[in-house]
Amino acid sequence: MAESEAQGADYEAEHVHSVYEEIASHFSSTRYKPWPIVERFLKEQRDGTVGADVGCGNGKYLAVNKRVFIVGSDRSTNLVKIAREHEPHSTVVADNLSLPHPSGVFDFAISIAVIHHLSTPSRRVEAVKCILDLLRPASRSASLDGGKAFIYVWALEQKDSRRGWDEGHEQDVMVPWVLKQKKVKEPKQRKRDGASNEVVAAEGEQKPDGDQTFLRYYHLYKKGELESDIEQAGGAVVESGYEKDNWWAIASLK
Repeated sequence: MAESEAQGADYEAEHVHSVYEEIASHFSSTRYKPWPIVERFLKEQRDGTVGADVGCGNGKYLAVNKRVFIVGSDRSTNLVKIAREHEPHSTVVADNLSLPHPSGVFDFAISIAVIHHLSTPSRRVEAVKCILDLLRPASRSASLDGGKAFIYVWALEQKDSRRGWDEGHEQDVMVPWVLKQKKVKEPKQRKRDGASNEVVAAEGEQKPDGDQTFLRYYHLYKKGELESDIEQAGGAVVESGYEKDNWWAIASLK
């Protein structure tokens, strides 16, 4: 966790953004199935509406509902390259706290497993505010409700998971990601050096460097904290709940 607001961006650059750039391909290969509650939200959107996926990662949510159009954004260039495969949706490299989109034009927005990577309370609230700012306000003349945002974060209360975190545990943690190296099979026969008769490596043979472990910063949200962040950001909580070790909330503009 960053000790001050000024250190927040640098801390996240080292312990979040640089990590995802390194593990992007491996991370993407493990992220292909939508969370049911997120899928439900996306499929409830009206045909032809336009949404934003802030922190879209590999873009697995972009094509869940083929009757809407989504603009995805992510800080990781390598993940955005993968997300671009989900045509006809659009993607852009952008930071959650400095989004390039115009305010008040999106019918909906999603933020899935992103805000818990912000390293101070005020930066997390600001991240929520940036998402809410994207939403289209209600239109009385057209009898339309305002846009809705779906936000999903890791929970502190997950005693039944393999991680075993629960109430009373430290909320700011470093979570490892192990990038396994492919094993190189030893050739059945190797060349021998004519002069010394010593066995030498066959041409092109490489030895694995070993697995690499990367540590990612997470803030584990406790019950009620996500709703509090939304309210501090000027939003209203429409619905909220808990699903598989995560807290979620649907928010709107006040």
